[in-house]
Amino acid sequence: MSAFETLQTLIKRHKIEMIDLKFSDLFGRWRHVTLPVSAFRAEVLRAGIAFDGSSVAGFSRKETGDMVLLPDAATALVDPFWERPTLSMICQVADARTQEGFSRDPRSILQRAVRHARELGVASSSLWLAELEYYVFRSVRYASDINTAFYHIDSDEADWNTASTELSRLGHNIPRKGGYHAIPPMDSLHNLRAEMVRAIEAAGLPVRYHHHEVGGPGQCEIELTRVPALACADGIMWSKYAIKNLAMAHGCSATFMPKPLYDEAGSGLHFHQNLQQGRRNLFYDARGEMGLSDTALHYVGGLLHHGRALLGITNASTNSYKRLIPGFEAPTLLFYGLANRSAAVRIPKYANQASEQRIEFRPADGSCNPYLAMAAMLMAGVDGIRQGIDPRTRGMGPINEKIEALPRRQLKRIQPVPSSLREALLALEGDHEFLTAGGVFPEDFFPVWVDQKMEREANEVRNRPHPYELNLYYDV
Repeated sequence: MSAFETLQTLIKRHKIEMIDLKFSDLFGRWRHVTLPVSAFRAEVLRAGIAFDGSSVAGFSRKETGDMVLLPDAATALVDPFWERPTLSMICQVADARTQEGFSRDPRSILQRAVRHARELGVASSSLWLAELEYYVFRSVRYASDINTAFYHIDSDEADWNTASTELSRLGHNIPRKGGYHAIPPMDSLHNLRAEMVRAIEAAGLPVRYHHHEVGGPGQCEIELTRVPALACADGIMWSKYAIKNLAMAHGCSATFMPKPLYDEAGSGLHFHQNLQQGRRNLFYDARGEMGLSDTALHYVGGLLHHGRALLGITNASTNSYKRLIPGFEAPTLLFYGLANRSAAVRIPKYANQASEQRIEFRPADGSCNPYLAMAAMLMAGVDGIRQGIDPRTRGMGPINEKIEALPRRQLKRIQPVPSSLREALLALEGDHEFLTAGGVFPEDFFPVWVDQKMEREANEVRNRPHPYELNLYYDV
């Protein structure tokens, strides 16, 4: 049975009326176009649906804007958030005339990274597990203009509402930074998270568990299970889509913004990863330190060696660097360690069997494009293997104790993570050859990415007075 015939079976079974085609823009936001089922023919799978790429930031110039969306039939599922029965598919972006894949299409970049590792003989595949952290708020208001700048966030669970009559939790509010594994009635979001998990699993992505996270005012976590790279990235995109839509349906707002609240836990997007050769886990060695093979250590070495440049893609917002500060679990130094949540690369102590051995990259957050972030991490790890980068001989660990307890001299030898988006982008400009190996990231990606991020984000935030500056300086 052809892919089109399989889709026709789904269409008839679920009485589908609309076909929704989703694709990722350069910066990790889904966009879409919708066809009535009467317009869906086999030609759509072969030739795609045309759209104006010049209207998508970072994609194309106006004079060469014609592009097409090529649906991936393997991603087809019934979209539960539409009033009319709708079948959803994720698409690749291609040139309208040649139908060759667009070089800056994020999904294609991840596919090329996986293929590059295979062609080098490094691994036949990689497995990935994502930990999705996010906040659910009851109310969000914000504005920024020439004469005003403010935001106001509210949460039913927040301890600042213990005196509220409108948002009273009858004394069951969560203390600041006290939400980890909170139980109802303090955890008021359990039923909503369960509904989110059901929607994610209905899309074919198994969930390991969900729970309340550290942040008292509504921070949640849903941890997925290990799947191949492309399925993981597609799953992250679908999960964010489902989480946000279900929150809205319940009169709430979900955000993956890394640091929406001052002096409260930030939200990361932790990536567990390992390489496979067939069914063999290349990261496992029973005789190795922490159960890690040399391949795993060199992969870790690549992540840490290129870490500052990596963050220009994995931590892609100005807000990212308000999370990467001392005093929280988010990493501030590029080292690895066993079960150390201050480490940029953590080796999970519980994943110590041949089938489970993996490493966890902890700096990343939900402001990244998961296709690009995963491709960049994979390329950094593969470069570490190719160069034989041993993190132990370069002073990158292992460090298994609290970093605050380390001698100052040792701390100074460990590279810090960038302190701003600007710093990370400059690091990426100076260190990106490992990403262009094998034509995985096109050369023209970097000037477009850096220019967009620098001019539209870093500079725009830098140029605006901050409300707290009025506290500090209004009376000078």
